[in-house]
Amino acid sequence: MTAEIVLQIFRFGFLLLLWLFVFAAFRVVRADLFGGRAGRVASVPPRAAAAGRKKGRGPRTLVVTAGPLNGTKITLGEQPILIGRADDSTLVLTDDFASSRHARLTNRGGQWYVEDLGSTNGTYLDQQRVQGPLLVSPGQPIRIGQTALELR
Repeated sequence: MTAEIVLQIFRFGFLLLLWLFVFAAFRVVRADLFGGRAGRVASVPPRAAAAGRKKGRGPRTLVVTAGPLNGTKITLGEQPILIGRADDSTLVLTDDFASSRHARLTNRGGQWYVEDLGSTNGTYLDQQRVQGPLLVSPGQPIRIGQTALELR
């Protein structure tokens, strides 16, 4: 009698673990296809933005330096650049390691900042994983999957 109860408890426990796994897999697939929840955009303190400003001309072009879209150029303006696999992105990547809404480049006071939008595989500035908005210097590589970008 007690062996039957223990067996039933193990069955229900296994069933619960199976459903938790299915739910977790569904959330990962949904986030990858439709983009994760947009997090709050952290603002750069004015003092930090002023300290990072350089005199003269800033970068004018975003260039893909490696990956499937090597050689692609986008002229920079005041509008943010959305990077990802989604069709409404400014730079639509054909990289299997990129999320639908992977990263965003934002112009703040003449300086460009990169931020990861909750991507699965992460965004890297040089060799550093992007956790919040980071200042991008001209020529500094931004890596998204197999794609590398530079501001020039």
